[in-house]
Amino acid sequence: MTQASPGPLAAPLEHGRGIALWQQIARSIEQDVTDGVLAPGARLPTEAQMSTRFGVNRHTVRRALEELSRAGLVQVEQGRGSFIAEDVLDYAISARTRFSEWIRAHNKEPGGRVLDVRELAADAAVAAGLGLPEGARVARLTRLGLADGRPVSLSSHHFPAARYPGLLDALQACASVTEALARVGVNDYRRQQTRVSARMPQGNEAELLRMPRNRPLLVTENVNVDAAGAVIEFGISCYPTPRVQIVFEP
Repeated sequence: MTQASPGPLAAPLEHGRGIALWQQIARSIEQDVTDGVLAPGARLPTEAQMSTRFGVNRHTVRRALEELSRAGLVQVEQGRGSFIAEDVLDYAISARTRFSEWIRAHNKEPGGRVLDVRELAADAAVAAGLGLPEGARVARLTRLGLADGRPVSLSSHHFPAARYPGLLDALQACASVTEALARVGVNDYRRQQTRVSARMPQGNEAELLRMPRNRPLLVTENVNVDAAGAVIEFGISCYPTPRVQIVFEP
C-alpha cells in the first residue's frame, strides 16, 4: 500500500499579485515534484490538510488538484485520495520479448520475487495454450516483476513438465526464465502469439501490484516457441494500468 506523503512544502501564498491562489498551489506541487520532494506514486495530503497548510478553503485546493489532474501530474482516485502520477512504462511486444531488457530500456533496475513454483495438472486454458491434453503435467512459475522495486507485472509461466525434466529445479534456482530454460537446453525462444485483454483485479492482485482496486489490469496470454517452432511456454501476465501500457512492434 502506498504510504501517505509528507506533502508539498506549504510556501506562503502571495495575495494580490495577479496570480490566482489555486494556480500558486498547483505551481507549489509541481515544484515539489521537480525537486523530488514528491515522488511518483506519492499520496498527497487530504483537501482538508492542504487547506490548513495553505490557509485557503477546500474549493481552492480542489481547483488546483483538478487542473493538475487534467495536466496528467496528479491522479485523483475516488475513495483513496490524490496521488502524484507514476511513470508509465511502454512494454513493447516483439518476437523476443524479455522482461529484464524491457525494464533496463527505461533506465530502471529489473528485479522480481518468486511467489510459487510447482508442478500441477494443466487446466483447459493452459493445456490449449501448450497444445497438451487437459490434465497433462506442467511446471508453473508465478512471479512478481519489479522495476526499481515497484511492481510492474504479475505472471504465471507454464511449461510442459515431461518435455523438460529438471526445469522445476531450474526455475527455483535461476533469477530469470531465460536462464532456467537455458539450463534444460532451450537456448533461444521467440513470441509466437500475444493476446491482450483487460479486467479488474481479483483476489490479492491489487495488493501485490500496489494499485487501486478500481483501476483495470492489462492481461496478456503469451505463447512462446523454440527455434524449431515447438511450443515451450504459455504465460499469463497482469500489468497495472497506472504503470504500464503495451505497445506492439512489427
